[in-house]
Amino acid sequence: MIDFSRIQKELQDCGRDNDSSGIRVSPKADDLTRLTGTIPGPIGTPYEGGTFQIDITMPEGYPFEPPKMQFSTKVWHPNISSQSGAICLDILKDQWSPALTLKTALVSIQALLSAPEPKDPQDAVVAEQYMKNYQVFVSTARYWTESFAKKSSLEEKVKKLVEMGFGEAQVRSAIESSGGDENLALEKLCSG
Repeated sequence: MIDFSRIQKELQDCGRDNDSSGIRVSPKADDLTRLTGTIPGPIGTPYEGGTFQIDITMPEGYPFEPPKMQFSTKVWHPNISSQSGAICLDILKDQWSPALTLKTALVSIQALLSAPEPKDPQDAVVAEQYMKNYQVFVSTARYWTESFAKKSSLEEKVKKLVEMGFGEAQVRSAIESSGGDENLALEKLCSG
């Protein structure tokens, strides 16, 4: 049985210092089993300046089972699937302990962004690029951060496409349904 009082306490704890840490957790609607976590990209990494959303599903056995977490923001990282957002991190699997919290899990994910483990990848293509051509990896990770994790870039994309003659609501819908990919959104707008 899920310990809802513990989840509420953890949400309050996260809210206390979110201005300094930038880490936030909030429920989706009124359901404490479906949460959204937000972490800022670590300074000095290709993820700097980005804000990353993580979908959190609380399992029936929480806190004795780890929360299920995956990125909803697209991210280019060896330990995160570029397709599904799945995260390869030991504390989200066999190294979970009831002493850990949602916040410690999100802090660990943020640390993973700073220190990838390409020898234990979730995304083999990204891991190979990281090991064989690090500069291309950094450029790609930075581009994905700009494209998918920065709010201002969304407004810039909207403005650019609206200037091409498309309606703002139509543009926002196309960008959203394209996962933030401006070129895919433009294709949808032109074909629709």
